[in-house]
Amino acid sequence: MKVSAEDVRYIAQLSRLTVPDSEMEKFTQQFNEILNYADILQKIDMEGIEATPYVLHISNSFREDVAKPGVSCEEALKNAPAVHGDGFKVPRVIK
Repeated sequence: MKVSAEDVRYIAQLSRLTVPDSEMEKFTQQFNEILNYADILQKIDMEGIEATPYVLHISNSFREDVAKPGVSCEEALKNAPAVHGDGFKVPRVIK
């Protein structure tokens, strides 16, 4: 598949990008290089290769779920600029 300057303009319009005419040839060439590389990848024989989401083997990378003590209400509010009851007092946003 060959990309034309018209295709690049259309893609730029869809992407809401402005491509100057002075760079149109450069972008057209780059799009074509990307598509040529994708064609090369399509020709690779993948028969017998198992699909994998990761390049490196990852075992369980999660830590144990252990309950830890939290912060008390007084400690959480001690540096608050304004307090209302048991919570932070903030400026009204909705009238």
